[in-house]
Amino acid sequence: MRAAAYLLLASLLLVAPAAAQQLPDPLKIATEGAYPPFNYLDDQGKVQGFEIDLARAMCDEMKVTCEFVVQDWDGLIPGLLSQKYDAIIASLYITDERRQRIAFSDKYYQVPARFVVPKSSDLKITPEGMKGAVVGTQRATSFERFLRDRFPGIDLRVYATMDEAYLDLKSGRIDALMGDVVAASEGFLKKPDGAGFEFRGPEYTGSTWFGYGAGVGVRKEDAYIAKAFSGAIAKLRANGVYKKLSTKWFGFDVYGG
Repeated sequence: MRAAAYLLLASLLLVAPAAAQQLPDPLKIATEGAYPPFNYLDDQGKVQGFEIDLARAMCDEMKVTCEFVVQDWDGLIPGLLSQKYDAIIASLYITDERRQRIAFSDKYYQVPARFVVPKSSDLKITPEGMKGAVVGTQRATSFERFLRDRFPGIDLRVYATMDEAYLDLKSGRIDALMGDVVAASEGFLKKPDGAGFEFRGPEYTGSTWFGYGAGVGVRKEDAYIAKAFSGAIAKLRANGVYKKLSTKWFGFDVYGG
């Protein structure tokens, strides 16, 4: 009888970790809904974009249902830590600073950053050439940190969304903005409001400011969820689904080197 009890206890101890690793279903995913073409709200208020399609494909691989929650950029990590949702898929770049607070999957895309200026502007993209210039970017991003570190002489304006920065650039309230090359191209330069503006200066990369690519963010205690997303990303890269989605939204592979 005692031996049977020991065996039962041992079996329960083996099952418990496996049960603890069950993925939430539905899996609640937060996104900003204001960063086209990666994530945005359509005319019906539904989330759309590359990251939304990719999230659904990853959930299919993981055999769970996606449930999206729209959250302002500034509140993404606080909302995750307060248990409002299970993961973040919102062009949240993996950085050493963010890794102190949350865990990440492997990256699922990585593109460089660049300045956008009016074509008529004579701004030279150097710390000295931009001294005194009014430059905008999104608040609490790698772009903001980079600008504060590398371009200390600018008058920096930060915005809740990149769309707000685009509006101020168009209206002449700022002289330049910094953003990632894909979002700035698809979300501004290729649209009517972007006529008369252009990229200028080098493309900026480097893990010191821009991290290691966008990843799925989860709570540290839920690192198994990040691992599941990493496995799904690898499968989608291997089976061609990632390439198909990237081509649909951008015409090229945004995974990066």
